[in-house]
Amino acid sequence: MEKEYTITVFSENQTGLMSRIVAIFTRRHINIESLTTSMSSIPGIHRFTIVVNLEEENVKKLVAQLEKQVDVLKAFYYERDEIVYQEIALYKVPTSAFTDSDRVEKLIRSHNARILVIEPEYVVIEKTGHPEETEALLHDLKSIGIYEFVRSGRVAIAKPMERLNKYLKSLEMHN
Repeated sequence: MEKEYTITVFSENQTGLMSRIVAIFTRRHINIESLTTSMSSIPGIHRFTIVVNLEEENVKKLVAQLEKQVDVLKAFYYERDEIVYQEIALYKVPTSAFTDSDRVEKLIRSHNARILVIEPEYVVIEKTGHPEETEALLHDLKSIGIYEFVRSGRVAIAKPMERLNKYLKSLEMHN
């Protein structure tokens, strides 16, 4: 049965690595639901956070394939309950919608969102949360009109202590 998995890949920050990682997914006909990259807590090590829907057997094979890449140090996969995660969404709505400011303000507050920018033509609203939460606000804002919407990929931290640190320490002990 397919489930949602979050894969974290730790690597050196090398040019072309993202394209090689994405190629592994493409060759296996696996759709990437979300992909974010950033530095990690360890200097010089880069982190990819990738969300996929797969069967566990296939995600295990995928992680093993990712680890075969020369610049990849280690890859891990997690189920939803093993991580703490968020996404950020930005919404551009017409300033004219704020003429009935009570309604729009209540809407923004009820979703725990905040106003980032107020311009003569538009207002930019920010919401962090899970995809269901950012999509719920999008749905509600459509009633007042929406010019633009964008949502980031997932950022996630594993609930267990970071396995990469343990893995690197085990390598040091063997040297």
